[in-house]
Amino acid sequence: MDRRKLIQYLLLNVFVSASVTGGILFWYDRNYRAVSQPAVIQQAAPASSSDSAPAPSTELQTDIPVKISSVVGAGALESEIVVVKFEGEGQLDLTSWQLKDENGNTFTFPKLTLYPNGAVQVHTSSGTDTVIDLYWGIGDAVWSSGENARLFDSQGNLRAVYRVP
Repeated sequence: MDRRKLIQYLLLNVFVSASVTGGILFWYDRNYRAVSQPAVIQQAAPASSSDSAPAPSTELQTDIPVKISSVVGAGALESEIVVVKFEGEGQLDLTSWQLKDENGNTFTFPKLTLYPNGAVQVHTSSGTDTVIDLYWGIGDAVWSSGENARLFDSQGNLRAVYRVP
């Protein structure tokens, strides 16, 4: 075989390989890569002179370092996943915490503990729960682009907000 043809084939091979790899990375980035969470400004809670138990707060509380790190596959039931991550020290008991959308759909966490840098994925579809995957079991997709996913603790206080890309 002529060296000139061999070089042409090698260059063609490099070009095709680079194009396929670039296409796959572009597709992955658009569909599965976590998008950074927009900044949320916390407003100061008004002071209360009442000695009774505090009412649940709809203002974002950041004393527990938990966040919704991503919502993947919004609008597609079989691929919709919400990732909740704990970035603090010790452990976080998520029992009775709730994940809510803007249409009133609510997922209540079963008995579950997250450890430092631990995360759990909440799938909209049906399945068998594990320590890292929980299944909502809803028959329709829940999340849509532009809406807010909100995480509430067991007392009803807002702990995290994530705008679905």
